[in-house]
Amino acid sequence: MRVDLAYGAGGLVVDLPDDRTTVIAPVARPAVTDEAAELRRALREPVAGPPLRERVRPGQTVAISACDGTRPQPRHLMIPAILAELDGITDLGDVVILVATGTHRGNTDAELRAMFGDQVVDAVRIVNHDARDASSLRWMGRHGKDVPVWLNREWTDADVRITTGFVEPHFFAGFSGGPKLVAPGLAALETVLTLHDAARIGDRRATWGVIQGNPVHDDVRAIAAATGVTFALDVVLNREQRIVQAFGGDLLPMHAAATAAARAAAMRPVREPFDVVVTTNAGFPLDQNLYQSVKGMSAAAQVVKPGGTIVCAAECRDGFPDHGSYRDVLTSAASPEALFEEISRRTETVPDQWQVQIQARIQRHARVVMHTSFLGDADLAAAHLEQTGDIAATVRALPGRVCVLPEGPMTIPYLAGE
Repeated sequence: MRVDLAYGAGGLVVDLPDDRTTVIAPVARPAVTDEAAELRRALREPVAGPPLRERVRPGQTVAISACDGTRPQPRHLMIPAILAELDGITDLGDVVILVATGTHRGNTDAELRAMFGDQVVDAVRIVNHDARDASSLRWMGRHGKDVPVWLNREWTDADVRITTGFVEPHFFAGFSGGPKLVAPGLAALETVLTLHDAARIGDRRATWGVIQGNPVHDDVRAIAAATGVTFALDVVLNREQRIVQAFGGDLLPMHAAATAAARAAAMRPVREPFDVVVTTNAGFPLDQNLYQSVKGMSAAAQVVKPGGTIVCAAECRDGFPDHGSYRDVLTSAASPEALFEEISRRTETVPDQWQVQIQARIQRHARVVMHTSFLGDADLAAAHLEQTGDIAATVRALPGRVCVLPEGPMTIPYLAGE
């Protein structure tokens, strides 16, 4: 059985045993014929509340939050659609686009041009959020379950605040998009560390597809609701990263509608767990580094047997990455078991700990074998991971039933009845 895995920008074809392989992919969804028209419709016919143009007055300042370069958001379509809708009301000099990096690195000028297009970059001021720059943050009080909240000043001080994102299942926040474009996207490091502390991440409800009762998403929603969003615009994408549907309006009802659409396409039940699960991190830009690829591992972990094998194909052109503390934390203990116990005992959260905590939990449950193009065997061994240059050969050498998630975390399998 030949299966096309989403890997890097070009994909990867593997040949797996026909008699014991099951492929699980999202429901196939065609893109809308006219993506620009679909975005205009969402801005003019919102899920809840008035259209965007009715919420903005001449002379007001506007801040637009957008995903960073690790996300396949169609920013080059969404931002121009908003700017066109505000034409005649808002001067471009009064608009700032904030790249909601969370704790990730800022994007370079070349990356910004690839993300937004030259026309937007040349016409509108774009700022990379920096969670570690205290001078760029404003104290907003404590919200949710006692979360200390600092947010980007350019965001809080704007008269009009617009979030833009895309919605897919998220491995501990339930779903992406919506309120996540406020926090953690535009929040201070301390705020993010609290949202992602060991207790919240370790809660069984902090998982794929769960929003209500999820301690991470409950606090994310509370922060956005308390600090204010004028209008929210999210899209649901297909495998080709084209727009299937757009949703606009008041933040929380808009996001609820978008998550319902994403859930119907992505969440797939299976009868019993598999011995081997082959997964990806949905290709570029999502598989740029090992840090992001934990999502693909987590999707596979939902349906792999205890002691089974996860094979994760992720290009990792940005390495671990080198910025941040993920690599240091990941390689700080002798085994996944020791790492998990160490994190569980910590009273303070350190940057990138949440990703390591989830990865260590997965590696305690199953063997994880990576296929990458930019990380060496020694790098992966230091992270308690194995490497294979031939996915098909590795799978054929393993006994038992095989599941393939060609789009990784774009498809979330779950055991029926759980």
